[in-house]
Amino acid sequence: MESETNTADELDVFKFGSKSNESSNAAEERAVSRPTLDEYYDTTNNRRGVALVFCHMNFSSMAKRNGTDKDRDDICNVLYGLDFEVRVFDDLSRKEVLETLKEVSREDHTDNDCLVVVVMSHGEQGVLYARDNKYTVDSLWKNFVGKSCESLIGKPKLFFIQGCRGEQLDEGVTMAAHGPKDMVDSRREPIVYSIPAMADLLVMYSTYDGYYSWRNPKQGSWFIQSLCKELTDNGRTKDLLLLLTGVTRRTAFEYQSFVPHDKRMDAMKQIPCIVSMLTKVFYFTKKTKN
Repeated sequence: MESETNTADELDVFKFGSKSNESSNAAEERAVSRPTLDEYYDTTNNRRGVALVFCHMNFSSMAKRNGTDKDRDDICNVLYGLDFEVRVFDDLSRKEVLETLKEVSREDHTDNDCLVVVVMSHGEQGVLYARDNKYTVDSLWKNFVGKSCESLIGKPKLFFIQGCRGEQLDEGVTMAAHGPKDMVDSRREPIVYSIPAMADLLVMYSTYDGYYSWRNPKQGSWFIQSLCKELTDNGRTKDLLLLLTGVTRRTAFEYQSFVPHDKRMDAMKQIPCIVSMLTKVFYFTKKTKN
C-alpha cells in the first residue's frame, strides 16, 4: 500500500502543520522554490571522470568466465576514447571489491563530469560474485549516492552490470516489422536546492530481473559488446539514454543463442534493463586536451 504525503499542486507549496491538526496559519506554509536549472548535466569540467572496470574471469569455486577478457579490453578502449580515466581490476576478492569502491568514493571528483562503474561477473538475483564470495548489487553504488560522496552530488553515476540475475530463459516472441539541441547555455548561478539522495544514478543490467545473461566464450557477452558498439558508433552524437536504448535494441534484435545440442538453451533471447534516476540530459562531449 502506498504511503500518503502532504502535497500541493505541482509541489509548489508544502504545508507544515502541527502534529495533531493541520494549521491554517499562513506562517506555517513554506513555499518550495523552483530554481531555474539547466536541462543538461555539466560537461565543462576539466576531466570526464573515473571509470572502474571490474572483470571477473576466475573464481575459487565457480566456472571460469571465458570471453570476459575480450569484454574487458573492448570496454576499456571505448571508455578511453570517451576521455575517461580507466582503472581495471581483475579477479578481486569480495573484500577487495568493496574496499576499492570505498576508496574511490573518498576521492575528490569535483573536477569530473561523472563516474562510471562496469562489473562483469557471475550473478544471481540481487547479488554478484567476486573471486571468493558474493556481495549485494547495491554495494556497488551505496558509497557514491547522497552525502556519501559529496563531490559527486548532482553528477551522473553510471553503473553497467554484466551478469545473470536468475535462471529464467527468454524464448522471445515473433514480431512482424512494417516498412520504414541547443546546449549553449553555460550559466552557473549559485543556486542552493534539495535533491533526493538517489538522484543522478543510473544502473543498466545486462538482463531483466530473474533472467539468464548470455556470453560467448570467444566473442564476449551480448550486452558488453552491444554497449561497446553503440558507444563507438554514436557516443559523441547522442545523449546517454538514447545511446542505452540503442544498446537494448542491439542486444534484443542482433543476438540469439545457438546451442543446437541443448533444446532448452537454444534460440534464446535477452533484453537489458535500465533503471534511471537521472534528472538531466547527458552527452559525452569532446574534451579539449590541455
